[in-house]
Amino acid sequence: MNLSDLDTLSPTSTSPDTLRVFMTGASGCIGHYILDLLLTSDRYELFLLLRHPEKLQLPVQDNPRVHILRGGLENIEPLTDLLPTIDIAILTAAAWGGDPGYVEAINVDANLAVMSHLDPQRCQQVIYFSTASILNQQSDPLPEAGAIGTEYIRSKYECHRRLPELAVYDKITTVFPTLVFGGDRNKPYSFISAGLRDVTRWVGLVRFFQADAGFHFAHAQDIATVVYYLVGHPSANGYREYVLGNPPLTVNQAVEQICDYFGQRIWFRIPLSLWLADVLIKIFRVQMAPWDYFCLRYRHFIYAGAVSPATFALEPYCTTLADLMRVHGIHGVKKRKKVR
Repeated sequence: MNLSDLDTLSPTSTSPDTLRVFMTGASGCIGHYILDLLLTSDRYELFLLLRHPEKLQLPVQDNPRVHILRGGLENIEPLTDLLPTIDIAILTAAAWGGDPGYVEAINVDANLAVMSHLDPQRCQQVIYFSTASILNQQSDPLPEAGAIGTEYIRSKYECHRRLPELAVYDKITTVFPTLVFGGDRNKPYSFISAGLRDVTRWVGLVRFFQADAGFHFAHAQDIATVVYYLVGHPSANGYREYVLGNPPLTVNQAVEQICDYFGQRIWFRIPLSLWLADVLIKIFRVQMAPWDYFCLRYRHFIYAGAVSPATFALEPYCTTLADLMRVHGIHGVKKRKKVR
């Protein structure tokens, strides 16, 4: 279906319980997992805005509850009649890089425009995807993200800053994913997951180093589980935010867990200090953007109050690095059971 055909579109069900869901980014990694869960319920009539529908790997073409709208966020004019009829909007699509003007137009202007066309009297909830990179360790906006972040990060910071301008502000749930893993034969891999197998080849070397840093990670299946829960539980108290991720890990803990998974012993560890990094940068004349250098010194990208499926008494899919390796088909060393 082209966007020009929207004026002929009518609901597939007259049930008062049917909810019309508008979604962007369904062909992405996280989008696939969210869509997969939405398809398990007959309650939702789905409107998927897709620039490249052929990238959608889930079998939805013959599903009467799914409407594929061919188009992109750069032109939402054809959506202006549809959006006021939407009950739930899930906005995962983003421009990751390229022309700065385009990134700003998609990540800020287009997302705000979509939300501005929703009817605040009808719309129950907007789930807007930002990024944890724009937050500090207290889960408040990080000024450096807006000042020196990449085009993507700056645009996400700006969109988040302007959310209170919207009439549907009290219906918005902003989610901030941390490091996202995911993908399988029916779903595209996230950027990090695509290189995970290559990273494991360096375990034998990195086990001998220490680093003072921390992070969260989340599998796209667990992100989708939380989002699906939130879809069914709109806020009763206005605007809300959630950082999505498992409990934080230090880099040293991560190395120890991975080494344990692969059966690699750690005989000694050499601390990697900031002064050494600065020396190496100067010696090898490494060109670093201001944001990259800030991240090198900031180091602990951990956030207060991060949530996972367990937060909502739901079954998690991937909570440890060992789980992460297994679900990506990376096999470790089988451990022998202790004989008593």
